Amino acid sequence: MRKWLLPEYIDDLLPTEAEAVERIRRRLLDHFALHGYRLVRPPLLEHLESLLTGTGRELDLYTFKVVDQLSGRLLGLRADTTLQVARIDAHLLNAEGISRLCYAGSVLHTRPMGLAQTREVMQVGAELYGHAGIAADREVLRLMLSSLTLLGVPRIHLDLGHVGVFRALVADAALEPELAGELFAAMRAKNVPRIGELTRGLPEAARRSFQVLPELYGEAHAVLERAARELPALPQIGAALADLRTLVGAIDGARVAVQIDLAELRDLDYHNGVVFSAYAAGAAVAIGRGGRYDNIGAAFGRARPATGFSLYPRQLAQRVPGAAARPGVLAPDADDPALLAAVVRLRAAGEMIVAGIEGAAADPRAHGCNRRLALVDGVWQVQPV
Repeated sequence: MRKWLLPEYIDDLLPTEAEAVERIRRRLLDHFALHGYRLVRPPLLEHLESLLTGTGRELDLYTFKVVDQLSGRLLGLRADTTLQVARIDAHLLNAEGISRLCYAGSVLHTRPMGLAQTREVMQVGAELYGHAGIAADREVLRLMLSSLTLLGVPRIHLDLGHVGVFRALVADAALEPELAGELFAAMRAKNVPRIGELTRGLPEAARRSFQVLPELYGEAHAVLERAARELPALPQIGAALADLRTLVGAIDGARVAVQIDLAELRDLDYHNGVVFSAYAAGAAVAIGRGGRYDNIGAAFGRARPATGFSLYPRQLAQRVPGAAARPGVLAPDADDPALLAAVVRLRAAGEMIVAGIEGAAADPRAHGCNRRLALVDGVWQVQPV
């Protein structure tokens, strides 16, 4: 076995990509800070029962487990950061009212979550605790979209859904948990024939409601109008559609293409309200995901309304124009005070200055430079190569 080979779906980030990812991470955290979101850094490793408390089976399957050599207890490597931030909000901060928190770090998955995706996923996210109203969902959604606009992501596509619609239909039909779980899986897979099989024994109105749900996908206003006509007039469904109308109205349609998908459910053990995914034009993999997960704090003994999102810098680096490092300036390796002063001044202005320690043989392009610091008429000036 070659010792330098990495495990499957684990890879190194080489300088160009690593620099682009880091630049995106910094810009996002600075943007979050301007909106009042404070940074937390939860650990990569936790006791397994804490890491998986209140989550569904899916997250359990994606979590690496190890035995702690000190205590003998089972530990987990985080597969998601949101639950850790909820623990921090519930027990370490324990604040009254609204808390705005953000984070940046990698999560590890036992298997890739999509075709050709890495098992080490970097996330940069923001979460708002303590407000149950649609104003909180609107704030975090606007923050995600403004972050993508700040980075220069071209033509953002947003999918909006609401888990409350499916939950309301399940409750109204009084489905057994096993059948509800199978129906949930079929909805996520958009498996219309399977939905038909599972709902065959239900009353006609309930059966039709479940069968129409995967069809409620497309242009936001048209889908919301159709949903209001064809879904039962249940209070929970009316509230969910009203929430979606509010969010659609809060989005700049000239910058963001918005679609509604009422069969977009995510994890029912996790989300309980609005859910959303952001895509860059022409991309099949989401660059950001979010939603409401009010039940998450109850697992730690302090039920708190919560909503938030995560962005994925590696996917963003492939879509953001100008994410790569700006070419630098090659400077002679000399002790000339005027030269050293020029280098200090240029670095303070944000320029990358590389010392050509090879001497006259130094090639600017080999150091990522497209300019050279040269002495012209007694003054050190930046010159194109």
